[in-house]
Amino acid sequence: MDENPATHLVCPTALVDAPVDVVWSLLTQPAGWGSFYDLRVTQVTPPGPAAAGQIVRCEAGPRFLHLKIEMRLDEIDTAGHRLRMQVTFPFGLTVREDMNCIAVGERQCRVNYRCGFGFPNGWRGRLLRLVLRRQIEAGPRDSIARLKRAAEQPGLQPAAGSHRL
Repeated sequence: MDENPATHLVCPTALVDAPVDVVWSLLTQPAGWGSFYDLRVTQVTPPGPAAAGQIVRCEAGPRFLHLKIEMRLDEIDTAGHRLRMQVTFPFGLTVREDMNCIAVGERQCRVNYRCGFGFPNGWRGRLLRLVLRRQIEAGPRDSIARLKRAAEQPGLQPAAGSHRL
């Protein structure tokens, strides 16, 4: 049983003008997440491509705050282009993230991002909800928008008429 079951669900989706393999390659390289997400990756254990059981440690916010975030990758489904993770933020905030990519055509895909936020019990949880209410809705939408922008960069797109092996 979860310590902090999801008490607020946010589920943004985006149509990305990039092949599903391009988006998936960004998502499965956790050491590079800081190049498009609003965080600084400090450690990936074990290093390498995304794998179940991997721990990604990050910092967020202004550099002087060093707000620590820990992401535990629970499931990577390469064939289904899906990853699930548990994210722990300061002050007892947790997020269960479930993201998948679905090809819509050869050069387009849809990214679905489900974020189940969990808050600590009592006054701390109520205070976190109050202080973070806008960020809880805006954060996942911003993350998916950043992923979309990164995937749509011209350098990541295969040349017209080329085929991936």
